Amino acid sequence: MRRNEILLDTHIILWMILGDERLSQKAKNLIKENIGSIYYSIASMWEVQIKYDIKKMPISGIEFMHYCEQSGYHKLPIDDLHVAELAGLVRDEAAPYHNDPFDRILISQAKAEGFTFLTHDSLLRGYNEPCLVEV
Repeated sequence: MRRNEILLDTHIILWMILGDERLSQKAKNLIKENIGSIYYSIASMWEVQIKYDIKKMPISGIEFMHYCEQSGYHKLPIDDLHVAELAGLVRDEAAPYHNDPFDRILISQAKAEGFTFLTHDSLLRGYNEPCLVEV
């Protein structure tokens, strides 16, 4: 991993915005300790907007982005290296089914950039990527 940059999973940011008690103290501490090196992905903003449009999310993608910017998080665009990294994501055969395209691009972004990917999603363990940190 390069320095201590952390890419936050969408739900981690949403839990922070909404004050959700599922956000662990470990996650809060990691974010606080690395505040200048926290990133959010444009993919997360896109995911939030899609879910907002179908009434499954209480905030819009723009509101999500504003929260991230006000919190001092850096924006991570999606580029060709991130998309190319998708080809290298391999899921364990015994792992439960998981085919969320937003999770896949987030993992690929973190992997390509050498970032830590902070998530609470236990299904992502099946990718066995060293960049994944489950909190």
